[in-house]
Amino acid sequence: MSQPQYAPTATAVRGTNVMAILSLIFAFVLAPLGIVFGYIAKSQIRRTGEGGNGLATAGLVLGWIFTVLGILSGILAVVMAGNWGTNGY
Repeated sequence: MSQPQYAPTATAVRGTNVMAILSLIFAFVLAPLGIVFGYIAKSQIRRTGEGGNGLATAGLVLGWIFTVLGILSGILAVVMAGNWGTNGY
């Protein structure tokens, strides 16, 4: 009995989108850039089929969370600085 012959198959190696990686990194370093890179990465991934959709989503979510927290802490700092000395502190 002879061995079955298999045709060689070409497997496409999909790399991870660089913008998705940058989105996740910049979400921690400079959150608004993480948001921008995340949206760019999502668009490129839809177009090219590359990997990294989860990284881009994580970068977007963390970028938005850190941006909102930064804005809120800035508002809190301004309010506290405006009240400095008026409440006996």
